[in-house]
Amino acid sequence: MPGLLSAMEGFCVIGIVIATGYIAARMRIGGPTAQMVLNRFSFFVSSPCLMFAILSKEKIFEIFHSSIIVAFFSAVLVGVVFLILNKLFFHLKAADATIGALNSLYLNSNNIGLPIATYILGNPALVAPILVMQQAVFTPIGLTVLDVTTKGKVSAKEILKQPLHQPLLIGSLLGIAVSAISAKVGWFVVPSCIYDPIDMIGDSAVPMILMAFGMSLHGTKPLQDKSNIPAVFTVAALKNIVMPIIAFLLSYFVMGFRGATLYACVVLAALPTGQNVYNYAARYNVGLSFARDGILFSTLSSPIFIAIIAALLS
Repeated sequence: MPGLLSAMEGFCVIGIVIATGYIAARMRIGGPTAQMVLNRFSFFVSSPCLMFAILSKEKIFEIFHSSIIVAFFSAVLVGVVFLILNKLFFHLKAADATIGALNSLYLNSNNIGLPIATYILGNPALVAPILVMQQAVFTPIGLTVLDVTTKGKVSAKEILKQPLHQPLLIGSLLGIAVSAISAKVGWFVVPSCIYDPIDMIGDSAVPMILMAFGMSLHGTKPLQDKSNIPAVFTVAALKNIVMPIIAFLLSYFVMGFRGATLYACVVLAALPTGQNVYNYAARYNVGLSFARDGILFSTLSSPIFIAIIAALLS
């Protein structure tokens, strides 16, 4: 299966970039604040540019494909399951539980989702609905909860203003607006002299996030916090096993999808946790080891389950 092989090569590329960040930290390149600088720059500058560059050139009807319904409810159900399990067994504090829920439901739709959508599914635009959903719904909700749980009481006004504080959401909404306007007038409305530098800056987002993640691995060991081990493996199981099963059931029995659309929904549901979750944990300085371990183990196990799905459904 050439497509599956290409996707595995994508995982290899990601691993090399993470390893580069680890080596840079080990050699003390960039100094002690390098990881923080990469995280903040990617959060406030590069990632919003990336979202704008991707979504502004997508056809507006493809951005809001009906598969977003499956992606949304699969993610919500998995997040709810983690919160229930946390209440019954793990007893994590609210901020850490929020990181756990995001670890369970947040898809790596950029640096792994795009190559998988391209090489296995044959259509990179299939990740566009997930990009919109995560940035417009899950990220504002998750960061609002983190605001409340780390800063204390937050007024209703501050909660309503929360989306305005999310650069990723702003970049995504601007991209959608440009896509809609371009579809209306029949041509891409952003001049290349403006779009090209935005696209260039956006291209730096994924490498910076991955290298920051690699830097975080230096000086620490996976599963160093023994109390989080059950929660970490639960997150990986929910992300890579339970979510694809839910996506299949919703796609097949509720939405009536068959063939390529069914296959795409299930494969995309098996994507590992996005590195953005670690970015958010670092931003609020909560659940760092939990976020890192959840991303690491879901990323390691994801190729196995994607291969199984490919064997069963492709």
